[in-house]
Amino acid sequence: MLKSFSLALLAVLISFSIQAQSLSDIQSVKVDNLSDAQIENLIKRAESNGLTTNQLVALARERGMPASEAAKLQQRIQQLQTQAQSPNSGNLSSGREMGFQQVDVFDSLRRSDPYYDLTPKQKKIFGYKLFHNRNLDFSPSLNLPTPQSYVVGSGDQLLIDVYGASQQSFDVQVTPEGRVFLPNVGPVQVGGATIEAATVRIKAALSRIYSGLQGANPNTFLQIRLGNIRSIKVSMVGELTKPGTYTLPSFATVFNALYAAGGPNENGAFRKIQVYRGSKLISQVDIYEFLSKGDQSANINLQDNDVIIVPAVEGRAEVIGPVNREGLFEVKSGESLKDLFLYTGGFSSLAYKDRVTIRRIEDNQRKIIDVPSSDFGSFYPQVGDEILIGEALDRYSNRVQVSGSVMRPGEFSLEEGLTIKGLIEKAEGLRPEAFTNRVTLYRTSEDLTLAAITVELSEILEGRAEDIPLKNEDLLFIPSRYEIQEEYYVKISGEVSFPGTYPFANSMTVGDLILRAGGLLESASNSSIEVARRVRDASSRQIAEISTLSIGSDLEITEEEKQLPLQPFDHVFIRRSPGFEREQIITVRGEVKFPGEFVISSANERISDVIERAGGLNEFAYPQGANLIRRTVYYKGKTEEEIREETLQEIFERLNPETNRNLNEAELILFERVQQKLKEIEYNRTRISSNLSSDPSTILMDTLSIDPELNKSRFQQEDMVGIDLEKILKNPGSEEDLILMEGDILQIPKQLQTVRMVGEVLLPTTTRFESGRNLKYYISKAGGFTENARKSKSYVVYANGDAAQTKGFLGIKKYPKLLPGAEIVVPGKPERERMNAAAWIGIASSLATLGILIERLIQ
Repeated sequence: MLKSFSLALLAVLISFSIQAQSLSDIQSVKVDNLSDAQIENLIKRAESNGLTTNQLVALARERGMPASEAAKLQQRIQQLQTQAQSPNSGNLSSGREMGFQQVDVFDSLRRSDPYYDLTPKQKKIFGYKLFHNRNLDFSPSLNLPTPQSYVVGSGDQLLIDVYGASQQSFDVQVTPEGRVFLPNVGPVQVGGATIEAATVRIKAALSRIYSGLQGANPNTFLQIRLGNIRSIKVSMVGELTKPGTYTLPSFATVFNALYAAGGPNENGAFRKIQVYRGSKLISQVDIYEFLSKGDQSANINLQDNDVIIVPAVEGRAEVIGPVNREGLFEVKSGESLKDLFLYTGGFSSLAYKDRVTIRRIEDNQRKIIDVPSSDFGSFYPQVGDEILIGEALDRYSNRVQVSGSVMRPGEFSLEEGLTIKGLIEKAEGLRPEAFTNRVTLYRTSEDLTLAAITVELSEILEGRAEDIPLKNEDLLFIPSRYEIQEEYYVKISGEVSFPGTYPFANSMTVGDLILRAGGLLESASNSSIEVARRVRDASSRQIAEISTLSIGSDLEITEEEKQLPLQPFDHVFIRRSPGFEREQIITVRGEVKFPGEFVISSANERISDVIERAGGLNEFAYPQGANLIRRTVYYKGKTEEEIREETLQEIFERLNPETNRNLNEAELILFERVQQKLKEIEYNRTRISSNLSSDPSTILMDTLSIDPELNKSRFQQEDMVGIDLEKILKNPGSEEDLILMEGDILQIPKQLQTVRMVGEVLLPTTTRFESGRNLKYYISKAGGFTENARKSKSYVVYANGDAAQTKGFLGIKKYPKLLPGAEIVVPGKPERERMNAAAWIGIASSLATLGILIERLIQ
């Protein structure tokens, strides 16, 4: 496996073709010369060969890569992975986890970084990015007016317009001999002439047939424009990214040609680019002049067969530190350090400008040179110099700070004689809640240790204590009295619109808190209000002080309420009025004269009472099949808050101005009140639900509630109660005549004439009822029992919900009596768990152990 890893690593590294470097083996790899794109390719190739990034780096060291280069490789990989991380890129902790086969996580970097393909060294070279920025374009523009200095050459198209007293247009092309042929005139030599000179020549030739072109007052005029311009060939040689011969528009300049060739490479000079024409040097281009000053005087127009030579760079100096452009800069003879800083864009705001440090190699050893700012104009950098700019010290010479309860906390200048009181005045004074009994002055000593000085600020402000002079880096902290005490609150529970916790206010009364909670509900008892108060006596065994008071129904202020103002952490309980009960509704369905919903009129209203209120049974009723459906303890009924919200919602919909435009002013005001209360209810529901979301019991109930089978078997919300309606109607008020409860549903069916068979029968079905027939007869109607039937446990469920089982004595079975509407249920035999091989082996092992134990006991 290690051998295959080694071969994979070697194949990956040798596969790179790097400009000035031939990778014959791993030892020659220079990580600084690898671009981000090449590092990315390395990771991909390693991943395809089954290597993680850590394995890749470790194996590189084993195969001869120097430790310093391996560390650089590890750092470059980590940087790329960190940059590539995004909300959609996931965890990039290892090459195997990156999933390069599915998603290229570096695509976003490649699209966003115009210099993504450059190596770190290339990015440092000043001017290099100019020719490698995908967002820049130095192609010559052809959409411009005809320049009068343009030199006409073979292949140019000239558009000649004669206008005025005479009108004529000519479209001519310059021949290889440099001539254009004009009708009725003949050839005119224009090659090598500028547009301005060519215009004079053509005008002189055409004046022979257009006399109005000449004279003191001409009436005919001439204009020459360029049509399709010719192409020129320019040779690009030397230290270029892509040297060669290029075909360019005749408008092209030196910069256009350099851009087409990719600019100078890492070893190319940016300041001595030479342009030859006819073996003569006609221009020497310094790109630094263009980049720093915008000077394009040397950016001449090229002509056919021009040669551009980019020589090798003679040397560079590196500027490191807080300047606007760090990097490698070509050193030109006669340029001072001040000139070099012009190319860097100057110092940044963080730079230490009084002195720079030069690292220089001289006499085969390193040397440090300190250059003060006064010598920047007379010090001349040399090739290989490292120019280090330091940063300004991260400390202040005259700073004091104030934080906490002042109007304007922050930093202030330390002036001579500034004291604590003066600093507070600078901060525009104390805030009302400032705690002045004790503040802290933090002072930094000479050895940078921190000391805390306790100050009685109130004494200083009132002139009873001497003010304290401040020193550099002093920090005055003035706390708020609210920061050093528990937040005060009061609670209210019970019959109010919005029970909960509210902020405490001095002199607050029970009535004030009730108003904050939305007022009393209709169900509230205003004569029995309890206030629970914390006991602050640590020696007392009493847990809370309980006070009881009453309040007016209209919340008018009473003397009793005034005598009991609330204190922090009080809990007010508003009890329900003993006589208040919401209406409780039951439902009567089926064969009565007036089926529907009925309100329970008294606490002891019974089935017979509601039958009487419903007009009694009609002629089609089957009283033996009547049943009662009653809610179980698991019934999730509507709470008082939900009922109140539903009521408000109905009022809201009825008074909504968008659907009902015939509303008076009082109804519109009511609509706004209802709308506001619904918003408050929604806010409270959201707040409470967020508190309950992490409650373990809530999580458990939520888990149970999504299990439908568990709900059916254990958490039924309604059950059928068997009743004998005939006995109830004959003996009203008897034990059979149940007292009604809220939500009860009384069902009286029509006369039933069928019997149903379900469970372990061959053909579960429903058949007609036949008087006098027993259970076995009806089972035969369903095809008989199945093999899995548990015959002795068969039972009958009657229409009223009662059930009767099959009984047996000495092998004689007594089947339940059948009535119309009954249902015969035949249960199945319970499944027995089969013994697998492991269970049998376990039993055998236990028996063997038991046998050995008995044998030893006998001996």
